Amino acid sequence: MNDILLEIKDLHAGIEGREILKGVNLTIRRGEVHAVMGPNGAGKSTLSAVLAGRSDYAVTSGSIIYDGRDLLSMAPEERSWAGIFLSFQYPVEIPGVSITNFMKAALNSRRKAAGKPELSPSEFLKLLKEKMALVQMKGEFAKREVNVGFSGGEKKRNEIFQMAMLEPTLSILDETDSGLDVDALRIVADGVNRLRTPQTASIVITHYQRLLEYIVPDVVHVLKDGHIVRTGGRELVDIIERDGYDGIDG
Repeated sequence: MNDILLEIKDLHAGIEGREILKGVNLTIRRGEVHAVMGPNGAGKSTLSAVLAGRSDYAVTSGSIIYDGRDLLSMAPEERSWAGIFLSFQYPVEIPGVSITNFMKAALNSRRKAAGKPELSPSEFLKLLKEKMALVQMKGEFAKREVNVGFSGGEKKRNEIFQMAMLEPTLSILDETDSGLDVDALRIVADGVNRLRTPQTASIVITHYQRLLEYIVPDVVHVLKDGHIVRTGGRELVDIIERDGYDGIDG
């Protein structure tokens, strides 16, 4: 098995004719957690959108190889089936669809793509209860409509619950800490940490150092004006906290 899970080379991408990513290079190995930090407008969410395959973003040049495959040739659902998971900054509400039915459809769709049989009702229920406990979700949430009437913290917790159910190979957390209080942040971070394995990897996109006190990254990248201007270890987070992004060259 190749140690490199994701390799991005000279990626240029944007939206509505405006270039946002201006030559991003990034290599992620299995077992690693990478933090991508940067000011507003740097291109962080654009990077996550491109990796997930959002159709309104256009890649103009560069390449992305995921698990030995050309990611840019894959449809969004193929990326999901291949183990890519995106936790949204602003999770959407899906009225009329319960969390249970949503997760059953998502999980069985991925299993079908992998040539595996659907889980039996008892198997699914057992898994559902196990993963809800992981993120400290009450059982009654399973009957609720997806994110409808949820607080910000509940929506983010639900995202990590979905991640736990799907067991992705590459998890992209796009500002998962946005709007969370300390208690919710700890629960979400604990769920992410428990799901970490030597065969998987995560990209944690954030403005602030707070989340990275709980999810400790192996590598930190600073993205400014569409470029990764600095890569280093946890010490970069301390520099940003002390000096802001102006203290980082680029």
